[in-house]
Amino acid sequence: MKRKLMAGALMLAVFGSCGPGKQKERAVVPVAEDTTFLTGTFFLVRHAEKNPGPDSTLTPEGERRAGKLYHLLKDSSIQRIYSTPYRRTRQTGDSLRIHLGIDTVTYTPDSTGESLLYEISRHNDWGKRLLVIGHSNTLLPIISSLGAKPGIDSIAGKDYSNLFIIHKTRKGSRLVRKRF
Repeated sequence: MKRKLMAGALMLAVFGSCGPGKQKERAVVPVAEDTTFLTGTFFLVRHAEKNPGPDSTLTPEGERRAGKLYHLLKDSSIQRIYSTPYRRTRQTGDSLRIHLGIDTVTYTPDSTGESLLYEISRHNDWGKRLLVIGHSNTLLPIISSLGAKPGIDSIAGKDYSNLFIIHKTRKGSRLVRKRF
């Protein structure tokens, strides 16, 4: 009985000291006032041509296409690269990563784009210029999750030539599609 009273008194002392008068008040910033949240410029591409296998490397044709991507985007002021964990996606952006001296963040490919959005938030990259390298079945959901309409229903299995550029502001998203 004495133990229970002592434990109760200890808990009361601990929790009593955590009352509203003792805590620092934090300023809450409404999302509506955060001007960079869910904004930025996104360059989205599918990995370049790959060899057979689940975690394969690029073919010589894929390496040439990755070189084309490098020449197309080397002066685009990209601040970070987002890639799925597969070798073919990392290799597609390696030349840009090395040239620009920037980091690559890995995200999990999914059918909603949520993993990418989570990683962008986690790395505080909203409002920046980002290269996103994905797959034929994940790019369109990512485009939709960024508030843009892809304008196509699917990406063909042998189509590696799309570059989607999304300019996302507080007022909406604008999508430009290029072939390379």
